[in-house]
Amino acid sequence: MDMFKEKFIHLLHYPDISWNTVYQMLKKDPSLQSIYQASKSSIPPNPTLPNTRQMSSSLTFPTIPTEMIHEQIRQYKTNDIAVITIFDKEYPQSLKEIYQPPWALYAKGDLSLLEKEPKLAVVGSRQATPYGKNAIRHIFPELINHDILIVSGLAMGIDALAHEETIKLGGRTIAVIAGGLYHIYPKENIPLAVNMMQMQLVLSEYPPDTKPLRWHFPARNRIISGLSAGTFIIEAKRKSGSLITANYAVHEGRDVFSLPGSIFSPCSGGTNELIQQGAKLVTSAKDILEELKYIPHID
Repeated sequence: MDMFKEKFIHLLHYPDISWNTVYQMLKKDPSLQSIYQASKSSIPPNPTLPNTRQMSSSLTFPTIPTEMIHEQIRQYKTNDIAVITIFDKEYPQSLKEIYQPPWALYAKGDLSLLEKEPKLAVVGSRQATPYGKNAIRHIFPELINHDILIVSGLAMGIDALAHEETIKLGGRTIAVIAGGLYHIYPKENIPLAVNMMQMQLVLSEYPPDTKPLRWHFPARNRIISGLSAGTFIIEAKRKSGSLITANYAVHEGRDVFSLPGSIFSPCSGGTNELIQQGAKLVTSAKDILEELKYIPHID
């Protein structure tokens, strides 16, 4: 690991450091020569991700405990965790194009999946209904047959089902989690996460020992959509985290697909609304395949 990358990773391990603070430090000191002497008061405390905790400008930026961070980083290698920074060639180009791309990805699993295209984000309600489950079983075989890589968030419900069905069909899938790799949430999905860390890929923008906080969940949605050529919403209530993912996809100029549902089902309120707003209505894999730019038009 070169000296700059080492310093950069140290910086990212500072507790509660915001995206904007890192940006300002890089702007002020591109080689991070003065990282250990920096003062918070010299950096505007202006984090711009939703709900990020603001760093008080009256506090002093203490010396980063170098040895402790060195030890953490050494453990990553022991635990087969890769740290891919935005300056590394392995960092996905599609992610660099989004608003506030993660400064680093902490990754465990098959890193070659980052290069695989096309990727489709699939997200939805944590309370998946039989309709949502059946839709996944109906649509996924053809998607996987066309080598579509499925990206989701390892949450309960639709996310977990999307990962599981992809694995069952022999496909490839990436999970983007809230919090760090040592703190999988929810606990019910730990077996799935462990399986994916061995055969697929699990990513986080936070150091592995970071416990998931409430604002990590909406923030990670920009990575799920940012990695993907399109986002497919399967079941979502009118006020749903899945709609945040769809919103990120729209702003990033990516395709948005939505599964229509019954007007009597609360779980279809959000997906039907997305269709009203211009998302493509999906009844089969063909509806998605013909839109992804990597796939030729299907008659």
